[in-house]
Amino acid sequence: MRHVGSYRELWNSGDLTRRKDEAWKRLEVCDLCAHECKVNRLAGKMGICKSGETVQVASYGPHFGEEAPLVGSHGSGTIFFTGCNLRCVFCQNWDISQLRMGRTVSRSELANMMLELQGMGCHNINLVTPTHYMPHILAALEIACQGGLELPLVYNCGGYESLTALRLLDGIIDIYMPDVKYDDPQAGLRLSRAKDYPRVVKAALKEMHRQVGDLMIDEEGIAWRGLLVRHLVLPGGLAGTAEIVRFVAQEISRDTYINIMAQYRPEYRAHEYPPLNRPISAAEYQEAIRLAKDAGLYRFAR
Repeated sequence: MRHVGSYRELWNSGDLTRRKDEAWKRLEVCDLCAHECKVNRLAGKMGICKSGETVQVASYGPHFGEEAPLVGSHGSGTIFFTGCNLRCVFCQNWDISQLRMGRTVSRSELANMMLELQGMGCHNINLVTPTHYMPHILAALEIACQGGLELPLVYNCGGYESLTALRLLDGIIDIYMPDVKYDDPQAGLRLSRAKDYPRVVKAALKEMHRQVGDLMIDEEGIAWRGLLVRHLVLPGGLAGTAEIVRFVAQEISRDTYINIMAQYRPEYRAHEYPPLNRPISAAEYQEAIRLAKDAGLYRFAR
């Protein structure tokens, strides 16, 4: 079964074009993420994401390492965007996010990537680190719709989102997949250069859930709409798992589909920030799972 992305209705009505135009105008005083740098990217100015008017892509293709409901039998059609609006000192993809590996592509090229992934049989279009390129993505989406794109869109982001930008995506994004990194604002500032991260990410999660609800999975095990939360367990309890799972269970939904991730490894500048200079222990991971279950969560990624 192939599910149709909700954006098709907006494209048919012309509202997708209006949303794209509004998003593009926001680049003049950029507030696409919670940093709200207010720089004019259309004039070549750059904020914390170090991105201007153009869009850069590191790679794209079917991906089989994502959560099972996204991967299915034919893979998740991932597009890895260059750069990031966060500065995580332990980033696992730091060559893309921090060193900005990738190449500039046109809107038409980006649209063609989406169509090519659909042609390969992928179950969705998975936009990895899309926040700072949201207007470019909408422009490419408009072109891709003309070419017959209809796959659900996955917004695979770092969680440090602008509510203004998220509201522009209402009815366009089918699956939100945010990272929820910290409960401590000082940890967010020190480790990801994100001021007031817990408040921002909690507000973003509420808005995402308002738009798409709990993750819906069909009889073949494929997700087609909803919220999928990721939480990376960090050494020494730096991720604040207890409060994050409490918030998700009590203020979002106990039916939230969550991936408590065990794959932390010291990368990029992690060695400068103990205890990030070591992997997590089995005991730390099992404690995170226990906390999530005790909070009432039960839908875990496999």
